[in-house]
Amino acid sequence: MALIDKNFLNLESINAYVIADKLSDFVWENISGWDWFNKRTLGVQYVNATDSIGGNVAEGFGRYHKKDKQKFYYNARGSVYESIYWTKKAQARKLLIAKDFDYVISELNKLPREINWLIKITGEKLTE
Repeated sequence: MALIDKNFLNLESINAYVIADKLSDFVWENISGWDWFNKRTLGVQYVNATDSIGGNVAEGFGRYHKKDKQKFYYNARGSVYESIYWTKKAQARKLLIAKDFDYVISELNKLPREINWLIKITGEKLTE
């Protein structure tokens, strides 16, 4: 009987999930200080996009079939690029200070590689 890596069975040990979870809380805290107009027009979409990264990783993790898991990981990767868009839009509208912008972009740029690894390892390790 082959030994199973127990860390692979723990959502909180998946780098993409950990990064996305921390980042979405950071974005939430930042946006919660914006005025009503900025929250309503840009903030809601920005929070939804960043929350969607970790949410899709978690949902994919909880699915059984390979293609089902991968679909949610692809959705998470799409949400990364949407979040990059909203981060740049917030910076252009002077809603993010340079330090916060740099942090968010840096974290977002880590995620495609981490999510691609999830897609790849799921394809290699699962048979159906």
